[in-house]
Amino acid sequence: MTRRRTTGTLPPAYGEPVRDEDTFRLRVPPPRAPGPADNGSPPLARSGPGALSGSASGPRSRSRSASAPRSRSAARSRVRVRRRQRNRRRVLSLAVLVLAVVAGAALLVGRPWQHGGGPADAAPDPSRTAPAGGPDNASEPLEDTPEPTPPPTPTPTPSASAGTDASREGDALGPEDIPASGPGTFTVARAGVTPKGRGSAYRVEVENGIGVDPDRAAADIAAVLADPRGWSHGGERSFRQVADGSAGLVIRIATPTTTDRECGAYGLNTRGEVNCRGGEKVMVNLKRWQLGSPQFDGPVSEYRALIVNHEVGHWLGRGHETCPGKGRPAPAMMQQIDGLKGCVANAWPYDAKGRYLGGPKVP
Repeated sequence: MTRRRTTGTLPPAYGEPVRDEDTFRLRVPPPRAPGPADNGSPPLARSGPGALSGSASGPRSRSRSASAPRSRSAARSRVRVRRRQRNRRRVLSLAVLVLAVVAGAALLVGRPWQHGGGPADAAPDPSRTAPAGGPDNASEPLEDTPEPTPPPTPTPTPSASAGTDASREGDALGPEDIPASGPGTFTVARAGVTPKGRGSAYRVEVENGIGVDPDRAAADIAAVLADPRGWSHGGERSFRQVADGSAGLVIRIATPTTTDRECGAYGLNTRGEVNCRGGEKVMVNLKRWQLGSPQFDGPVSEYRALIVNHEVGHWLGRGHETCPGKGRPAPAMMQQIDGLKGCVANAWPYDAKGRYLGGPKVP
């Protein structure tokens, strides 16, 4: 097949060339008029399908649109980091607050060993220690210990006469001079009170109308507790008298009937004769405070020291002991009213050289 050559020149508008029937038709778009897009800038947007969008299709627009997700992701990451930091700060602040509350509570508890000389200063739990009781009391502890008793409202009492004041030396008192019962109300000793300071806080109370001056009795008790032969042991422990509810130890002097009732609340049978220690209370039988014990060879003042040392020893967690050998001092934790078993009467847990005067423990 031979093609015919076209003749003539193409029209200015590049019209259709003359061709054979079997050639393809070629449509050439007309030339674009020069405009602002010819200066190197991206073409302007055209409407219609597939139209370009002017400057939005340029490199700068693509870079900006590509960086937008990264910026949003970085912002979210920063928000998460700040949230975690706030949470950490809240948790740390809460932990510090809890520790501060716990520490403050511990300081306010006022346990007797706070200013003492070690674990033995602690007021023992009757269910975990030796049976509560006095130097002449052998009874079983109650399962449920009564709640601590708040200090009674001070009640004025008549001044004790010279013939009935149990704190005066040389008074010749007999069993007939001891009232069997009293009103069951108590007066708190005020003299010698030290509201603040170091040492285990204790309170002294005396049953009303029994002929014992509370302040004088408190002075006797303070002298025993401060004696280096006692539980202070030359400064190993210390005690201070208070008159309010901060006391972890309450020493009460009461008639035999009141003593039996108070000790019975702890499951202890004092039989109208002996002393006891139950919980925070030390109950001193008026009969023993004024008359001493027929088994104790010494003045009444010395037997009072034995009462205090024995019962406070129970409060400190000490159990009963027995005679270590014939002719040796009886331990203060021995029930000396039941007999000395060959030992010599003794009121103090330590001797003048600071040595402990103990004996075999009683099961």
